[in-house]
Amino acid sequence: MSIHVKFWGVRGSIACPGAGTVRYGGNTPCLEVRCGEHTIIFDGGTGLRPYGVAVLKSGAIVDADLFLSHCHLDHVAGLPFFAPLFAERHSLRIWAGNLPPDLPLKTVLRTMMSPPLFPIDVESFRAEIEYRDFQPGTPMQPHPGIVLKSAMLNHPGGAVGYRIEYRGKVLAYLTDTELPSGAIDPRQLALAANADLLVFDCTYTESEIASRRGWGHSTWQDGIRFANEAKARTLCMFHHDPGHDDDAMDKIAQQAAAARPGTIVAREGLALDL
Repeated sequence: MSIHVKFWGVRGSIACPGAGTVRYGGNTPCLEVRCGEHTIIFDGGTGLRPYGVAVLKSGAIVDADLFLSHCHLDHVAGLPFFAPLFAERHSLRIWAGNLPPDLPLKTVLRTMMSPPLFPIDVESFRAEIEYRDFQPGTPMQPHPGIVLKSAMLNHPGGAVGYRIEYRGKVLAYLTDTELPSGAIDPRQLALAANADLLVFDCTYTESEIASRRGWGHSTWQDGIRFANEAKARTLCMFHHDPGHDDDAMDKIAQQAAAARPGTIVAREGLALDL
């Protein structure tokens, strides 16, 4: 096995649990990626909470790198509820690449976890935590044999897309980005070029995005166009609109698979081996 992927949160904007989202899930973005013995997590949305519960239940020790696409609430809201952070022996390195120099990651998270917004602060954590700010566009090697590349995306306030290369396999993760109607940013295409799996923001339908231009999200048709231009093997639609219930998602999945055979739709619990 080269890269193992599991989805713990697939929604965008706000968590939407309920009877209508049972099959696809209602938690916001969190993607577990295992490259051999190493764990990389993309985004700390509300899906991070059930991931932490599962880890503790298994008896495993967390030693992971968490890469944030950005710090909007739907992508960091799970961090204060990630149970391993409140236990010793666990360690987490949290990375962010789109923050201004005067507002580093630790300051952002400390602000989120402070009165009157939250009852406890980051000093309540007992795990070993490192806050790492980085400059997007500079290749990184979080562990031997794992190459991680990044680039800025088209989202209000900025967001970062990622590419993992490990043992000849490629995973691309580009969420919270609005695809232009014209030429696509070559830096973003480079992240997804010939990827075995492309996880892409497909929040809206074409009719919905007409009134949501500038919000920083794409349609599933955009996802197909992007995947085709990048020559990605498999497109995985991600960051589902909270207003799309399971029936709506079934319809979108059917249309997308017909337009680009092999396209899949992210759902909580979905696990893939590349």
